[in-house]
Amino acid sequence: MSSSYQALKSARPDLDSAGLPYSSDYGDIYHAAQGSLAQARHVFLAGNGLPRRWAGRERFVVCETGFGLGGNFLALWQAWRADPSRCRRLHVVSLEAHPFTHDGLAAMWRASLAPELRALANELLAQWPEPLPGLHRLEFEAGALTLTLGFGQALVLAPRLEARVDAYFFDGFSPARNPEMWSPHLFRRLARMAAPDATLATWCSAGHVRRAMEDAGFLVERRPGLHGKRHMVAGVRRALRTPGKAHLPQPHQGARTALIIGGGPAGAGMAHALALRGWQASVVDPAPVLAGGVHQGHVAAACVPLIARDDNPRARLARAGNLRTWARWSGLGEAAAPLRCGALQMQRLEGRAGDPREALAALAFPETWVRWMEQEEASERAGLHVSQGGVYFASGMLVRPPELLGALLRTPGIVPVQASVAGLQHTQQGWQAMGQDGQILAEGAILVMAGAAASWPLLQQAGLTEQAAPRLAGLQPTGGAIAAWPSARLGGGPACVLGAEGYVLPALEGRCVLGSTYEEDGAAWDRLARRRAIAEKMPAMLADARLGVSDGTETWWMGDWSGWRAVVPGRLPVFGPVPQLPDAWVATAFGSRGFSWAALAGDVLAAHLEGEPLPLERDLLETIRP
Repeated sequence: MSSSYQALKSARPDLDSAGLPYSSDYGDIYHAAQGSLAQARHVFLAGNGLPRRWAGRERFVVCETGFGLGGNFLALWQAWRADPSRCRRLHVVSLEAHPFTHDGLAAMWRASLAPELRALANELLAQWPEPLPGLHRLEFEAGALTLTLGFGQALVLAPRLEARVDAYFFDGFSPARNPEMWSPHLFRRLARMAAPDATLATWCSAGHVRRAMEDAGFLVERRPGLHGKRHMVAGVRRALRTPGKAHLPQPHQGARTALIIGGGPAGAGMAHALALRGWQASVVDPAPVLAGGVHQGHVAAACVPLIARDDNPRARLARAGNLRTWARWSGLGEAAAPLRCGALQMQRLEGRAGDPREALAALAFPETWVRWMEQEEASERAGLHVSQGGVYFASGMLVRPPELLGALLRTPGIVPVQASVAGLQHTQQGWQAMGQDGQILAEGAILVMAGAAASWPLLQQAGLTEQAAPRLAGLQPTGGAIAAWPSARLGGGPACVLGAEGYVLPALEGRCVLGSTYEEDGAAWDRLARRRAIAEKMPAMLADARLGVSDGTETWWMGDWSGWRAVVPGRLPVFGPVPQLPDAWVATAFGSRGFSWAALAGDVLAAHLEGEPLPLERDLLETIRP
């Protein structure tokens, strides 16, 4: 295991002798005896001048250490809801090293939550994530209120956050019980995100804590504590004599219009995320994107996370993408929404070092999200006799590409333009896409290149050099094909996604999608060769598979589909701002995970442009930059 990986340990529900929520791990209570609501209002809201300070603002960002039972967040939400002068958008970023499980949080609330917060708590509980490391973005009030939960050690997560913070809630167990939460290192790492007028508040008034806050750049003072029983501390960012070097996210200042080249998963994900925030997006693609574009005939695709012993960037991105796909797209119409059917990733027959069971034990992810299944249990879950055991992901999903893409691109604010782009040009107003005849096809204040392998030549034509974007310069197209098989010939089809070197998907309309091929030169592969290549992958998953392909005249094949993936070495996506080109972004090299990473990439882009806290960690964003 990588020394940087730390397994999460969930909090255990417990009460002390006085009936207060209690942590047996830290030997401390979660909030003052007067209750979490009284503490939140007196210390954290009043200490930060809320609700007065957010009055009339477009956005306001709060950063909290120690989410605990969520009392501060719920009190903040309640105050924001009740304030007619509230900011238009409220964003909360909260760190928690030991998150409760869904049932554990519900149990603690039954014992301690203020009755007036129960309705809001139920909304939070309905979205409460699995205790998995990383960032989890939750949305409420039609997206006007976001909660970004960071599960993990605060000192590890703090430098990975991207936000412009207006107010800090410094909470947590006492410094004697949990010194890390009150360390100078943590305050400095969080203070780099402070807006010029940022404030802070905490119930802790220990002298060394006040000095650490002052060293991090705040002017602090002691104030009367809750009901005058002890002190609290409030502070404001100290004016700097010389400008700091910290880069704080800035919202886009120009017209809220986007020119998006490419109407596949990446482009549709970008357009959808922007449209939800009130942007206008023109999506240019040579295919009819409302009917699925190049994905017409692509009956089904899988969205499955993966694990790695060291929880490497690819595994973290796959997990984040899987979680964001469900959060963003599960509310779409019935035909377009993903189907959460689960996925069984079987141990490779050869070529893979190590035992997945050892990785699972070291990662310590909740078994409700991922666990090992032996062959017998795996067969029972799949509803078919599978060839071996494997790793089962409860969050594995099935998507119907044409229906999904059509639904995303029908969102109000999105205008599809069916045309081929011959060139790009940048003007004072923004970007323009030009046709072969030199006419303007569409335009926008920002440019998003999401045209798979076609992205690189167009960006080159616009002035991007190989030296500035070496990962983009290595972009390669790889062909791939799938085939459909009558579900009746597979015992009705598997109940979950089955994957090894190939995959078999649950039945849709009487057919199962089987895949897939990887072709350096797709033109050299005919339909018969593709079917044979796919059929050869089946015995590794299905013990009774008999998918022999002879001369290609079999009448039971129910359709084929082929397309092109864009990939770069390392199999990570290429996503981020384009160097050398103003107001330009690229989203490509999603490979075979286009539908797994599209929603995440869209929300990262939209968060950047809107000045929101980012839903993905800085180190991952750096890893996938062009």
